[in-house]
Amino acid sequence: MSTTEPAWFKSSYSGSQGDDCVEIATTSTTTHIRDSKNILGPHLTVPAHAWTAFLTYATDLPT
Repeated sequence: MSTTEPAWFKSSYSGSQGDDCVEIATTSTTTHIRDSKNILGPHLTVPAHAWTAFLTYATDLPT
């Protein structure tokens, strides 16, 4: 089992300040989600396919 910390990144839609964002980090099987204001706090881990399904759903919502 790897103990390497995943590489976290913010959305390209983040504002210029970039303070109030969700950050994600991906592996081949999981997506990790955390609050950028509390990077040492807890984070949510979901299967990669669930994150993909969520993004597909969110992009199809009417604006």
